[in-house]
Amino acid sequence: MLFQRRRDEDPADDSATAVSLEECGLDQAILVPQERRTDWRNWSGSVRFSPARHLSPSSMEELKTVVRTTVAAGQSLRVVGSGHSFVPLVETGDALVSLRNMSGVLSVEAGVADVWAGTDLKTLGEQLGASGHGMLNLGDINKQSLAGAVGTGTHGTGIGLGSISTQVRGMTLVMPDGEPVTCSPTQEADLFAAARVAMGSLGIMAKIRIEVVPAYRLELVKQTMDLDACLDNAPVLAQQNRHFEFYWFPHTRKTVVKLMNQTEAQVSNQGLTSAMELALENGVFGMLSRLVRAKPARAPGIARLIGKLVGGKAPVMVADCRRAFATERLVRFNEMEYELPAGRGPEALRELVAYIEKNNVLVHFPVEYRYVKGDDIWLSPFYGRDSASISVHQYVGMEHEPYFRAAEAIFLNHGGRPHWGKMHNLGARQLAGLYPRWDDFMALRDRIDPAGVFINPLLKRYFGC
Repeated sequence: MLFQRRRDEDPADDSATAVSLEECGLDQAILVPQERRTDWRNWSGSVRFSPARHLSPSSMEELKTVVRTTVAAGQSLRVVGSGHSFVPLVETGDALVSLRNMSGVLSVEAGVADVWAGTDLKTLGEQLGASGHGMLNLGDINKQSLAGAVGTGTHGTGIGLGSISTQVRGMTLVMPDGEPVTCSPTQEADLFAAARVAMGSLGIMAKIRIEVVPAYRLELVKQTMDLDACLDNAPVLAQQNRHFEFYWFPHTRKTVVKLMNQTEAQVSNQGLTSAMELALENGVFGMLSRLVRAKPARAPGIARLIGKLVGGKAPVMVADCRRAFATERLVRFNEMEYELPAGRGPEALRELVAYIEKNNVLVHFPVEYRYVKGDDIWLSPFYGRDSASISVHQYVGMEHEPYFRAAEAIFLNHGGRPHWGKMHNLGARQLAGLYPRWDDFMALRDRIDPAGVFINPLLKRYFGC
């Protein structure tokens, strides 16, 4: 036996509409909630498909039944979160499984929270806050499910802070035979090292043990800075601040720098900051984006206009950590992101700036630049090195591929690795050369799931299977 098995309690109450899965060939079939819709699309609209079944188990027993019946029917399955990946990671013509009914914090003790993997990050923050706790670090979008964020290596910013995956202290996975396996640094250690960033290919995350800290407040300072000065000072700013990131506006020399640090000050300017984000970063920016989409040649001029509108120093906000991390994003886009060795980031961005200016690229969306601490997770883009994270965006409905391919070539020349939940064009041969533990991961995956229960066409491209 490859793994040590254990059975979990069934803590959830099934109150949803249910359908029987007896036709799939399991004698002890139980009722499993099934979504009424038959089609699915992601947040940006770049992925659309129609699964044969869309199931929402409410307990460990139901989840195990879903896996067993799917395997018995000779089908595959993928698990879906909030749809914030920009690539078809969850696309399937067979069973699409949502963990939305397996949500919530189960317990918090000794700096560790036991959480259902289907919990979205906003709910997680609220429930942790109610118990006087918070996450070490988060990105600026809190709509993702915890399982999706962990499984793709999603991150915030901070040279001393790793991705969300590094905050995981253990997890329970449901394997292809429908049985749960618990892994941690001391139990099934190789599985733990691989499964934290595996895009759902090694089993279904059902429960996650995640490190938490006493709740804290952050002071957010936003200010504009010249691009060259920002790049020259980026390594120092990253070391001097708990969180440092900036946005560069194409066709300008302007950046907006965001600095966040812990503070004992009282909450202030939270409502004003939220109103400004809603009005400017969503309302005005959304209107300008629609103008650019209607006539893409306007992009450089609109980008310069945006650069002029963004000026001065915004009000300093002090907020609870869960609010300080999160920013409302109503303007939809497609995105590519690469993680580069930290020291190569400034040079890579300078090359991207030169490419955009020389070729008059029709883009008005800002480029985001962050830092992330290195880790030891086998397929993490941050494996073995501190990284500079550079993200390029294009408004939905506008051509993105030539711009993204050019940016990708620059990032690859600087040793970049792609974010698993965002657009890139690499296949197994190229990916294998970027990850020192690639062969170990593939050998483990082959042992766990030789039939490819958890594999879909995109993962076949990535893994070469």
